[in-house]
Amino acid sequence: MNLTTLLDMAVDGGEGRAVLTNHGEAVTAEQLRAAARHGAAVLMQSGATALVHLAKNGPAFPVALFAAAVAGVPFVPLNYRLGETQLTALLANHPRAFVIAGERHAPLAGPDPTTPEAWFERTSKRVPGRPVREPAPDSTAVVIYTSGTTATPKAVRLRHDNLVSYVIGTVEFGGAGPDEAALSCVPPYHVAGVAGVLTNLYAGRRLVFLDPFSPKEWLDVVHTEKITNAMVVPTMLARLMDEPGEVPSLRTLAYGGSATPPRVIERALRAWPSVGFVNAYGLTETSSTISVLGPDDHRDALAATDPHTRARLHSAGRPVPGVEIQIRDTGGTALPAGESGLIWVRGAQVSGDGWFDTRDLGHLDPGGFLFVEGRVDDTIIRGAENIAPAEIEDVLRRQNGVADAVVVGVPDDEWGQRIEAVVTPERGAEPDPELLREAVRRVLRGSKTPDRVAVWAELPRTDTGKVRRQDVVAALRR
Repeated sequence: MNLTTLLDMAVDGGEGRAVLTNHGEAVTAEQLRAAARHGAAVLMQSGATALVHLAKNGPAFPVALFAAAVAGVPFVPLNYRLGETQLTALLANHPRAFVIAGERHAPLAGPDPTTPEAWFERTSKRVPGRPVREPAPDSTAVVIYTSGTTATPKAVRLRHDNLVSYVIGTVEFGGAGPDEAALSCVPPYHVAGVAGVLTNLYAGRRLVFLDPFSPKEWLDVVHTEKITNAMVVPTMLARLMDEPGEVPSLRTLAYGGSATPPRVIERALRAWPSVGFVNAYGLTETSSTISVLGPDDHRDALAATDPHTRARLHSAGRPVPGVEIQIRDTGGTALPAGESGLIWVRGAQVSGDGWFDTRDLGHLDPGGFLFVEGRVDDTIIRGAENIAPAEIEDVLRRQNGVADAVVVGVPDDEWGQRIEAVVTPERGAEPDPELLREAVRRVLRGSKTPDRVAVWAELPRTDTGKVRRQDVVAALRR
């Protein structure tokens, strides 16, 4: 099976149901398939070897995704927020690509880029061309470049069978009710943006786009479009909690992409008690989600008096169907429940073959719930001791007046690295750095106590909510 199979299934089972909203106009699955075939004809006439999408999220995005699939060429969504030098280098990797670009990036995109609006208009009309191709399941469907927050962006190739396996394994075909609508405000160059198109189409849910995100507009769209399902990153959720508003139509809200401060999710659960919250953990290389903490898990943990059950509120849940997770030591030996190590994952949705090292640290509890403890690359080496920033960050985030925290290793002549922390205050609060250091010393120990705690108005982040740790280190070194 390939991505075109999912589109065909949506057409056959959709009975004319709308799957997209384009400036207030409904687009059915049949119309989407027709547009994808017209777009594929454009690609084949141009001789393109890839379809690059360098623009914001919107209705042109799913048309481009499926047009590339029908034409049998990779779909390459690029981060339009990158600088000119980085984008020029990435575009050079695809010299014969057909490019869809917003007006701002048109000068970078070659002699004849197409705007998203022009692409959508062009593919709404029949384009004469050769018969559609049938891409092989093991051929490349999507190329996504990692965020590049610590190094040059790396290309991750996801095959058709990786993405199809993820969709079929996690979503019930046609399971959405006729009134269900999903709001997508995840960037199109993130794997969650691609996965959101595929899973909502497969479920039969109408997709509405919002880019860029603002809490007020998000709430407005939820009301006007009667949104039932949405996904946000933790920074978006925190901003939504500061924006007064009700969400009567919302049934499920997924969040993920980075660590969520405990206070944020606990506040959200109490603010919107009728909403089912889902914490999703995954990577680009795993075609999106590999473990989920579902709505009942959230409610059970919030109500629990047992500390072990309560702790699961801040876990990544349990593996999705078809995925195996192991915790291993640095030598590759599997570790028992409760012991921390590297998170390894295996499944048909995972790029490559066999077991994949996520480079994330974590542990499984006796019930199979996964706790993610941060990236192995973030480990601080102070003297001869390896220190995980995540456990220090967790202590800081639980202190009164602290909205969020990041802990980094800053070069030091004596220790190799010294521990420094940056916290952001809750509205109206003024955290005391020395009291925060004392809190860490009390909960952990002296060698894990930050040498310095700084208070900043905000943390530098990627568009998907991950803290740009190298920017924090650079600022602290000044």
